[in-house]
Amino acid sequence: MQGTVATFDAQTRSGTLLLDDGAELAFPAAAFDASGLRLLRLGQRVRVERDGSGRVTRVTLPTYD
Repeated sequence: MQGTVATFDAQTRSGTLLLDDGAELAFPAAAFDASGLRLLRLGQRVRVERDGSGRVTRVTLPTYD
């Protein structure tokens, strides 16, 4: 699944995404930390991974593994 960064707080390392269907999805610091990234920019496209309960577990760049 992919979306666009709507908000990102570098202090808390958490934020929200706008999914392609227009839904807003929050991600916790743990999902950002799992990505290995150092920063996200507003408007940046990202790939989202979720667990079976729908919780965001990882936020990465679409071309980054």
